[in-house]
Amino acid sequence: MAKAIELKFDGYWREINSGGIPNSSGIYLVYCCKYNTAEKTVAIRKLIYIGESSKVNERISGHEKKTECWNGKLQSGEVLCYSFASVSNPDREIAEAALIFKHKPVCNTEYMDDFLYEQTTVKSSGMCNFIESSFIVTA
Repeated sequence: MAKAIELKFDGYWREINSGGIPNSSGIYLVYCCKYNTAEKTVAIRKLIYIGESSKVNERISGHEKKTECWNGKLQSGEVLCYSFASVSNPDREIAEAALIFKHKPVCNTEYMDDFLYEQTTVKSSGMCNFIESSFIVTA
């Protein structure tokens, strides 16, 4: 039986504890971006990581890849930016696997070569640069 998951992403936040990124269940996207202070806009350059957690804000705050990989991908003048879509388990884990399998962000290691779930359709909208709006993955 095929699975369908819809994700509505909010973002882009530059600071983890600014009150923007919820500390609830969901998928998060990590980007390299440049913030224009005069115009208060963000220019997204690259998607570098996709993750999931039951408490996204806490997970991002203490993530082991933040120093190891994420910050290492930033170019001069860039900062990390985050986007969030609310989703609970088991869909959260399936959505993360499907997104990683399809988009292969440079800082992810799991799900890059194998999708171990049933056929899944993912539809994404909102603040999710470099994510296809609709795609299907199969095992």
